Amino acid sequence: MSKFTDFNFNGHKALIRVDFNVPLDKQTFAITDDTRMTATIPTIKKILGDGGSVILMSHLGRPKDGPEDKYSLKHVVAHLSELLGGVTVKFADDCIGASAVELSASLKAGEVLLLENLRFYKEEEKGDEAFAEKLSKLGDVWVNDAFGTAHRAHASTAVIAKFYPVEKRFFGFVMEGEVVAAEKVLHKAEKPFCAIIGGAKVSDKILIIENLLERATDIIIGGGMAYTFMKAMGGKIGNSLCEEDRIQTAIDLLKKAEAKGVNIHLPSDSIIADKFAADANTSTAPSNNIPDGWMGLDIAADACNQFTNVIENSRTILWNGPMGVFEMEKFQHGTKTVAIAVANATAKGAFSLVGGGDSVAAVNQFGFADKVSYVSTGGGAMLEYFEGKVLPGIAAVQS
Repeated sequence: MSKFTDFNFNGHKALIRVDFNVPLDKQTFAITDDTRMTATIPTIKKILGDGGSVILMSHLGRPKDGPEDKYSLKHVVAHLSELLGGVTVKFADDCIGASAVELSASLKAGEVLLLENLRFYKEEEKGDEAFAEKLSKLGDVWVNDAFGTAHRAHASTAVIAKFYPVEKRFFGFVMEGEVVAAEKVLHKAEKPFCAIIGGAKVSDKILIIENLLERATDIIIGGGMAYTFMKAMGGKIGNSLCEEDRIQTAIDLLKKAEAKGVNIHLPSDSIIADKFAADANTSTAPSNNIPDGWMGLDIAADACNQFTNVIENSRTILWNGPMGVFEMEKFQHGTKTVAIAVANATAKGAFSLVGGGDSVAAVNQFGFADKVSYVSTGGGAMLEYFEGKVLPGIAAVQS
């Protein structure tokens, strides 16, 4: 049992850092994807069910200079009430001002209060202690359930912890689930362990690949970053994406992998296009012999078979990043193939963790989110966790 599950919140006012940074329609302010909100509902319901009250704090978007209507959390109140089964959600038009203090002070058991956007104050992102202390006075226990911001040492995600004794600091169910899943992959992975790393740039993924070289048996590299590796190995990549200043990095990573006995799998062939567009002319070519004027935008049939074989024979799988430009229908087959392979491996008993915005978007788009072991809610946070960094939001609860 977890510390959060064991604790009885009866009579407590729980100040919960949630991640309600959800996309809103620009005209109507309707929520277009409520995944992050839905994820934290079990945490809220556990506290309310115990007889506690809940004060929620979050950021939304990137406001520049104080309050802006389009970034107000008032736009999520009605939907939050729906998700909670009709519980009335009170709203404070500030997060530390008079309305926040008065509404939280008068909050009764079973009631929910949502504070206005934390980032309307610059002190939030600066990790200002005085601001964190004002927030801490609103609740007598602090729950961090915002994994998506766990890599930030902000006032509400980390600094606030010092105003609560260790026994009054908790991970909510979202954070708990993320930490357990990540730890399972990083430190308790059953072999063979396959890491699937995609996306555009090698520079974004160097640290995660280096850390995984110490743990994985197989690393699949797809997406635009694969072509930097292809060029590093002397291949012709046409107009494919390539980070010229990372070619030596790619060579070094390949050498390290060889020295450690880790299998690096690069796509043997690619779907190529004559321009970066949904209506481009397409063909197929070996990934190391792409004609001038053409660019690789997805993995092709042989690579799909090659990667599927590796994935379906794995016992632990980490997937971060797509295999191609899956947003365009012509170039989504490779990413979908990987999603199917991960789902098949999971069905056979493998543990699979999908993380990073694009990978999560892909499993949701293709309908495989419920066919993998765990889908992470935090892109940047998960990436830093797998790079081996200490996340302030996690350390604040544990220390």
